[in-house]
Amino acid sequence: MSRFDITQTNAAVRRLIETTDNRRHKWMLQAYDRHRNLEMAGRWKEIFAPEMTVDHPVYHFNVFGITTVLDGADAVQAVYEEWSRTAQCVFYAGDEKLAVGDNMIVSTATIYQQTPGALLAEAGAPVDPAAYYLVANVEHMIWPYDDEGRLVGEDVWEIDESKRQIIPLEPHEVLTVEQTSALLAPLIRPLPTRPF
Repeated sequence: MSRFDITQTNAAVRRLIETTDNRRHKWMLQAYDRHRNLEMAGRWKEIFAPEMTVDHPVYHFNVFGITTVLDGADAVQAVYEEWSRTAQCVFYAGDEKLAVGDNMIVSTATIYQQTPGALLAEAGAPVDPAAYYLVANVEHMIWPYDDEGRLVGEDVWEIDESKRQIIPLEPHEVLTVEQTSALLAPLIRPLPTRPF
């Protein structure tokens, strides 16, 4: 059995949903949970439904020493498509802490992203290009939402480079997008009617 369980990546999100009484906050958390599960399942196109995401989202990443801005749906979708193609859409979260407000969700967690060794080797990491790895780092994320509860973008940054790890995966621990999609399908629920 793998030491990582994709079905538990959003466990902290589900716990917060259960303890949240504010209807707007609960709906946003349900959208957040749906977004992350769709992303990991390779079903990223569904993230851009008009009730979930604004027409022109903007993502800011400051991770692995690289600062990137994805400005607009085409730029964001290109990254999701690439991650699905390379199975980098497989994520795990450890020790996640969340807070929700009227127009944002904030998270701090150790994020583990499945990454092909070939991509890491191209970036200069001393790894086996034929293997897969989890690239782990401690991240803060702010996801802003508009007044209709639609995602405006993501602001993601690595807060402590000294905690970055490259963890080799055994072949049986590597998930394909098809496997992830099947595992997460029971957790991907339609959004309820917006209560605000």
